[in-house]
Amino acid sequence: MSATAVQGRAGMLVGADGTRFCGTWYGTDRIATGELVFNTVMSGYQEVITDPSYAGQVVAFTYPHLGNYGISAPDSESRRPWVEAVVCREVTQKPSSWRARQGILDYLASYGIGLLAGVDTRRLTRYVRSHGSLPIALGPSEAGEAALAAAASSAKGTDGMDLVERVSTTAPYVLRGGHRLVAVYDFGVKASILEQLRSYATVEVYPARTPPEEILARRPDGVLLSNGPGDPRALTWAVDAISALVGEVPILGICLGHQLLGAAMGGSLYKLAFGHHGGNHPVVDLADGISGPPVQVTSQNHNYAISEDGLDAGLISHRNLNDGVIEGLSYPSERAFSVQYHPEAGPGPHDGRRVFGRFAQLMDAAR
Repeated sequence: MSATAVQGRAGMLVGADGTRFCGTWYGTDRIATGELVFNTVMSGYQEVITDPSYAGQVVAFTYPHLGNYGISAPDSESRRPWVEAVVCREVTQKPSSWRARQGILDYLASYGIGLLAGVDTRRLTRYVRSHGSLPIALGPSEAGEAALAAAASSAKGTDGMDLVERVSTTAPYVLRGGHRLVAVYDFGVKASILEQLRSYATVEVYPARTPPEEILARRPDGVLLSNGPGDPRALTWAVDAISALVGEVPILGICLGHQLLGAAMGGSLYKLAFGHHGGNHPVVDLADGISGPPVQVTSQNHNYAISEDGLDAGLISHRNLNDGVIEGLSYPSERAFSVQYHPEAGPGPHDGRRVFGRFAQLMDAAR
């Protein structure tokens, strides 16, 4: 592909506490607001920005170069990028890849999403680690520092936010695959999750608020509770629906789906200081490697987690080796289990993909 340089202008990121980060702003004239998080992946930026779980958030990439290999349609995890804005150290104006059909700046601009480059992302990451994932504002400096500061002060994070219906499908659809039938609750499902499922089953994807009775009427071999954005504590309606499914059909929960399954089983939820966002998180399988090596390197994207308060320790199947966060739950008597990490990767290592095979085995055993 050929590409022409995109003109940037002075830009600024402002935190609610008044902290400023300056750089070069590309794209929209509008001020963007959202909850600031950082992601540590070294590649896979397209998969990150098109992951619906990032709705409501501004993503800062710790890897210093962004856009080197451009944008290729098959790499998207959904129909569009869902991030509120992007922050990076350096952005490539002219990508180099035979697969590229567009540069990242043009791609983001086509959806009205801005990018702030030239930022000291090491300092920015330390800021998030010490202050937590806080609401911020960013945009062109010409908007005025006062306007940016005011936007930051009034910006909202994801606390208490139900963002699922913003990203969920509006109508059911079918993806033909294996001989089993899996119903997917689309809380913001990634395309790579659906592709992994298709290796084992025909997949029917349903809007997030589909009544559980409608799902059960299809007589699926299993139900997948997908990833998604926002605060799981605000999704009481989803917890109620999942409660009606538990014990009726084999269930696999991933990321947000893991949190909602845990809540449906009586667990409580809390927000992490700055979340897990990256492709290099070590997780230990407490089943001692029965289904594979006991330690996996995983892809993760979540700001909330299941609390241990009131939770039977025997139900915890996986833990994060960095900070001990619960990474998996297992309910054998209910034919249900879940993982906090992303077994499909996209981007990230493929260690966790055996989860889908385990789900297939669970469905077959329930027949």
